[in-house]
Amino acid sequence: MADRDIDVAVIGGGSAGLATALAAVKAGLSARIYERYTHARPAGTILNLWAPPMHALECMGVNMEDVGAPCRSLFCKNTGALRAEITNPDIGPGFVGLLRPDLYARMVDALPDGVIEFNRNLTSIDDKGSHVQLTFADGAVVRAGVLIGADGIDSFVRKHLWGDNPRRNHDLAIIGGYTYNIPDESKLGQCVIMHDRQVQAAYSTILSNGRIGQQWWVLESWPDAKEAPADLRAHALEKAQGFAGPFEELITSSPESNLQRWSIRDHVPLKKWARGRISLAGDAAHATSPYAGYGAGMSICDGYFIGQKLYGVDISDTKAVEAALAAYVTCQRDHTNKQVNQAYMLGKLFHYTPFPLNILRDAVLDWTPLMQWQMGEANPKEIIAQLKVMGQGITA
Repeated sequence: MADRDIDVAVIGGGSAGLATALAAVKAGLSARIYERYTHARPAGTILNLWAPPMHALECMGVNMEDVGAPCRSLFCKNTGALRAEITNPDIGPGFVGLLRPDLYARMVDALPDGVIEFNRNLTSIDDKGSHVQLTFADGAVVRAGVLIGADGIDSFVRKHLWGDNPRRNHDLAIIGGYTYNIPDESKLGQCVIMHDRQVQAAYSTILSNGRIGQQWWVLESWPDAKEAPADLRAHALEKAQGFAGPFEELITSSPESNLQRWSIRDHVPLKKWARGRISLAGDAAHATSPYAGYGAGMSICDGYFIGQKLYGVDISDTKAVEAALAAYVTCQRDHTNKQVNQAYMLGKLFHYTPFPLNILRDAVLDWTPLMQWQMGEANPKEIIAQLKVMGQGITA
């Protein structure tokens, strides 16, 4: 390692960055995460995982015992009438519901000591051919064999590679929360996603450190420039009116500290992620609307494939590194870009279809098998197909 200090440098300590470092270590490489914040900082609380990221995490050595609550996944009208159900036998019941900080803690616990460095703000990148030279705000210089930009939607690494790629505002916003006070009306072991003509409301069971609870969210059209509601709980209650199910009790019983609101944004998908010894992962590569229900899961799978494709590669061999990063991108780019675009279109379909076309839309969803074909069968089938691409493990 005469020409480098570390095999794999990862910028950003979110789910993609942690997964990349875990997979690199599993592949026998030295890895270091450089996080600009001063402490561990998982983004948000609400999280659902599909089977591919669950498999990836197991292969990385993360403790997955009782990590979350398996949930039968249902798509319904606001009245509770069923429109679609995930029926793919390979996926089990569908989602696994958990809290993001719980998973973050398990991933950090699986890392060797000293892999994460906090308060490290990257200021310049120089791909020297034989290595990538990183310079930080404190003047420190690190030479890495591979650089992975897992630094979020406003990625510094992405801008270095491909220039400005402005956020795409969806003009949608979510208010969500969770509680361990479970209403009598709640049905455990379900993820129920409901729509009226303008709002999505959903709830699912979670398991957190042995405690059963429920998470919920309401999603609505909301211009990005418009000021957020002053009272999140009152606004969520207002938007959940008219929905069947335990929404009022769930929202009311969620402590203020468990409430969160965020605007939905992504990027128009990139055609290229990697150049030379540098590539992107997670939101830096494919920021995704929650309509996909898969953003964090795809980020975790990014890390898995990076480790798998770098396994056995001579990091000093630039051509071999470039080929490994290209193979990683081939596994993930088209799959994630399709999920990003589909999530974007679903947001427009459910929240910006004008009257009276929204009446026609709902009639189609209520009286034809279209939603079952797409949401209940086709999309889960595509996600589960990634398991075959992933194979048995990072070093298998």
